[in-house]
Amino acid sequence: MTSSKKFSFVQEGDRERLKLSFGLMALIWIVGFAGHFTPLREWPALTLYVIGSLSLVLFQGVKRDGWKSMYMAGGHYKKSLLWGGAVGALLFFMALFNTHNHYENGGAAMDGMEALLRKDFLLYLFPVLVLAEELFWRGIMASSLAAYNVNRHIVVLVTTLCFALNHFAVAPVAMEERLLMSIMALPLGIAGGYITLGTKNVWGSVVVHMSAMISMFIGIQMNT
Repeated sequence: MTSSKKFSFVQEGDRERLKLSFGLMALIWIVGFAGHFTPLREWPALTLYVIGSLSLVLFQGVKRDGWKSMYMAGGHYKKSLLWGGAVGALLFFMALFNTHNHYENGGAAMDGMEALLRKDFLLYLFPVLVLAEELFWRGIMASSLAAYNVNRHIVVLVTTLCFALNHFAVAPVAMEERLLMSIMALPLGIAGGYITLGTKNVWGSVVVHMSAMISMFIGIQMNT
């Protein structure tokens, strides 16, 4: 069976979404690598990450009517939110405990993150970042891979690893902090990935991610 026949069931929008998602990811990593050696550092890559992700979502949603295909409409949204709330609450307290434990055991201060959080305008933009991340990794990329009937465990693995590694390309903080952020991203990607694929709805994953981020903010503020 040829590959064209094997994937004949894949819609054109799914093919386009797959190409655009991996293309944008590659461009973000290139810009991040190049920017690291300039005074601009990773800020251009971070800007491209947010604006590019949301623009891709709007393009696919409005122009291609792909909201349902990207798991942003339809599916079992109530079940998604229920699982998102439960897992989000669990990760909230785990993240709070881990952040406190990190400082109590003499862990290095997250100076870069703390500096960003002291900038009010950036603090208010973090929900936008979370939304862009979830709609990109769990919405656009995961849905496009799933459209090819890729095993769901492979989909979760691929999107989670890409999501975690992306912190090295876009986070304008020290490498140690990027590593810590990447490790923290692993449970978010795994939990959010399975919730999204299991319910065909991304909003539970948004709840999980937002809960963990709020917990991290609280933990840093409590220990600084």
